[in-house]
Amino acid sequence: MSNVQDIQRRIIELDVEHRDLDAVISMLTADGHADQLQLRRLKKRKLQLKDHITLLKMQLVPDIPA
Repeated sequence: MSNVQDIQRRIIELDVEHRDLDAVISMLTADGHADQLQLRRLKKRKLQLKDHITLLKMQLVPDIPA
């Protein structure tokens, strides 16, 4: 992904998925009868999305010499 617009679009897509996962996790946690394994998997996926978003955002920042 080298096109800036492609990267920005992908960031938006991943951000939406991240927010959706956050809502699902909150709902399952509030329910109190959630499967702990499922919750762990959802939280892990949420962290992976956040890491991927961060990496993509870093690609948008130009390299500036120190």
